[in-house]
Amino acid sequence: MARGLFSTASLARFCQKLNRLKPLEDSSMETSLRRCLSTLDLTLLAGAYILISTVLTLMVPWHSLDPDSALADAFYRRGYSWAGFIVAAGSICAMNTVLLSNLFSLPRIVYAMAADGLFFQMFARVHPRTQVPVVGILVFGVLMALLALLLDLEALVQFLSIGTLLAYTFVATSIIVLRFQKVSPPSSPGLASPSPSAKKYDSFADHIQLVGSVQTSIPEPGQLRPSLRPYLSFLEECSPGTAVAWALGILVASATTLSCVLVFGDSALHFPQWAYVLLLVISGIVFLLSLLVLGAYQQQQQQDTFQIPLVPLTPALSILLNICLMLKLSYLTWLRFAIWLLIGLAVYFGYGIWHSKENQREPPEPTTAHYVVFPSGGLEETVETVQPTSQEPAQDPGCME
Repeated sequence: MARGLFSTASLARFCQKLNRLKPLEDSSMETSLRRCLSTLDLTLLAGAYILISTVLTLMVPWHSLDPDSALADAFYRRGYSWAGFIVAAGSICAMNTVLLSNLFSLPRIVYAMAADGLFFQMFARVHPRTQVPVVGILVFGVLMALLALLLDLEALVQFLSIGTLLAYTFVATSIIVLRFQKVSPPSSPGLASPSPSAKKYDSFADHIQLVGSVQTSIPEPGQLRPSLRPYLSFLEECSPGTAVAWALGILVASATTLSCVLVFGDSALHFPQWAYVLLLVISGIVFLLSLLVLGAYQQQQQQDTFQIPLVPLTPALSILLNICLMLKLSYLTWLRFAIWLLIGLAVYFGYGIWHSKENQREPPEPTTAHYVVFPSGGLEETVETVQPTSQEPAQDPGCME
């Protein structure tokens, strides 16, 4: 029964339609309102699934239900054939809704990628009158129709589920990466301007107080916590971010190994009992140790935006669960996904990485700060642009002999 629950859970991602509505969110909507609506949608969706499963198990024994149409079959078995007909008609309408929502959101996602230079520019063109990406709608509409014609429903459901699970795994991994990165300060007109900009303080004591407040502030993200530095001094030898990257890579690798051991078991892996237990213990210990190493580093703390609680525990459990569900899918699904992934990587490394607007953006010019103390006790800070060493500063003609 547990294996059946995991197999069904790996396909239940097909019913998730919230991620298709993300490209349609209004950027002007308040963050707190959007967060409340998303939380409400998830709560209602999870509650509906739990209530329907409870009703099914109370109406008919679970082992006698038809896997292809469980809810309609339960009503037929209880003598409510009219209710089963309504449920079957609703299922057909729901599948059409999923297809239309995909056809509605997918071209807009492709349009956003093309506008950023990651995809072919013909998909970034919109109709001058309707303002919709006509090329994307036609191309991906025909592609979806061909897939629906050539593949059966079970293959399509598994194909969509593995893509969704992998996307959620990437999101959980990105949460850990971003949480340990330093927040870039907002751009200042003085820093972007090549001309020097001055910032004056009333007295030298004010500057001493300012420096003292910076030194006593919280350590930057990606650095070891001050309370753990005496015990983990060997981690300070690594450059900032290196230990976090290695710990995250080991976490994903151990989660994959642990998922394989838990899903396939000793019978499918053809290991002896002692080797199976040893591999299970080692992968579990490595998973926990990588969690502890990540937890030893300072994280971002932003009060004005929503942040996932219990990082890195929550994303790590999400990675482990998603990999377990992905391994419950069929081998043909993994083969189709590997072919599709190779096509996507070929497009990215062959076109997207060379035409990306983010890659073509010029890096900000380095700056340096100088402090001048006046006899009156005042302090002036001047920020200037640092010239590269290969470029010699222009000499003033008046100073030449």
